Amino acid sequence: MPNLPYWRLSGFYFFYFAFVGAMSPFWGLYLRSLTFSAVEIGVLMSLLQVMRIFAPNIWGQIADRTGRRTPIVQIAALGSVLVFSGVFFSSGFWWMFAVMAALSFFWSASLPLVEAMTLSHLGERTDAYGRIRLWGSVGFIVMVVGLGYAFDHVPIAGLPWAVLAVMLGIVVFARVIPEAEILPHHTDRHSVWDIVKRPEVASLLTACMLMAVAHGPYYTFYSIYLVDHGYDKSTVGWLWALGVLCEIGIFLVIPRIFARMTPNRLILASFALAVLRFLLIAWGVESVWLVWGAQTLHAFSFGTFHASAVALIHQHFRGRHQARGQALYTSLSYGIGGTIGGLASGLTWESLGSAWTFTLAAASAALAWLVYAAWGGTKPVPVAPKL
Repeated sequence: MPNLPYWRLSGFYFFYFAFVGAMSPFWGLYLRSLTFSAVEIGVLMSLLQVMRIFAPNIWGQIADRTGRRTPIVQIAALGSVLVFSGVFFSSGFWWMFAVMAALSFFWSASLPLVEAMTLSHLGERTDAYGRIRLWGSVGFIVMVVGLGYAFDHVPIAGLPWAVLAVMLGIVVFARVIPEAEILPHHTDRHSVWDIVKRPEVASLLTACMLMAVAHGPYYTFYSIYLVDHGYDKSTVGWLWALGVLCEIGIFLVIPRIFARMTPNRLILASFALAVLRFLLIAWGVESVWLVWGAQTLHAFSFGTFHASAVALIHQHFRGRHQARGQALYTSLSYGIGGTIGGLASGLTWESLGSAWTFTLAAASAALAWLVYAAWGGTKPVPVAPKL
């Protein structure tokens, strides 16, 4: 694929998920250093998801109507940097609330559009998606391990500067991503809602939302949970990194997996293994081996889940609906699901305790399996040719 802008796309993923590697494990700890309560931390962390309910659909609709996606990615990247700089001026709850809400509005616009552009550049070779996306996982690992060691020796008050540096990297690569041609498709004459109403599509989006709910406690409180049980911050960083290393391994072999198992079946397996993972986190935190073992399951609860979900969304939403399809996936899963998961975990953390919060996460993943098993359909999904 000589015309594929591999390194420009990979570079964007690297810095985009390096940002996630700074925020997901450590931003909750940073907020706790500002003396916010668990409920306040849950509310503020959920804002990273809440705008994903609305923003990707707004930006995605503009992109599909204009056929221009790169300028929107560039605007979103620059807007994210400008609003994030507000964290350096005040640390009051309502100020942080406003900054994080505005940050989420711009930041959440980019990824669905870049996902659609990547798949457009790949054409029929969508099985090669993982080899580009894995650089996002590499960026996450670099950030989470580096900051984990750094915060064992320096105050976590320096976190915003690290985040700002990564966001400037996003701005740079947003400037060089080339536009991708949007090919016409026979579904172009239908509205996007005609596609969403199909049982196999509605059940997929619902199951993805429930999977995001299940991950709410993990992304909001996992680092706090480990630190409270005696794990040092460098170990916390390596635990996050282990999960993402396993994710990278899955992205490398996903073409071979898709050649043997349809995305429909693979996503069901991902839901089931997510149940096991969150139960191990809930009740096995005192065992170092169970904690490390549970992190290897990130390969399935995120890696195979995300690769399968993106493949299925790309199959259902083609032509002029590509960006809207990826935006709906982001909005309904990471937006609505992530918001519910983050807010609910903040409430249950104080009322039911940490173990039962992660147990409820396992229950949400089990419900995702039931929904998609019942209505996802059994027709095999065509997959791209093996590399």
